[in-house]
Amino acid sequence: MTQSDGFDLANYYRQIQKQGLLRTPEVAEHWSEAVLRTLSLNIDRRTKKRLAKALPEELAVDLKRTFWLLHFRDHNISRQEFLKDVANRSGNTDSDFARNPIRAVFHEVKACAGDDVSDAVSDSLAPEISRLWQEA
Repeated sequence: MTQSDGFDLANYYRQIQKQGLLRTPEVAEHWSEAVLRTLSLNIDRRTKKRLAKALPEELAVDLKRTFWLLHFRDHNISRQEFLKDVANRSGNTDSDFARNPIRAVFHEVKACAGDDVSDAVSDSLAPEISRLWQEA
């Protein structure tokens, strides 16, 4: 957890810990990675690149890390499926609890990315996930 180009990564994880109702910054880091990796599978390539450029390098790596050679996005993925995917990726099985960390990560990522990129991400997501993104 370092500081990169004026971005305080430790503070980013503390905010996720606080907003996501998590025990430690390390757990928040794990949830952040799970959310970013799952998010990357649910947005188009162009938006993924724009978001990665807007984020600090440490977070962009998590976003760009997941790659599938033949991946067909589900444009109508439900909110519950997304929550379940993130929970499973984070090592948790409670998709209801996953709402808090997901909202916390979305909120912090939106703050880093800016309005234009945030709107592009919202437009690229499935409708139910887009609402979750906008609520954060």
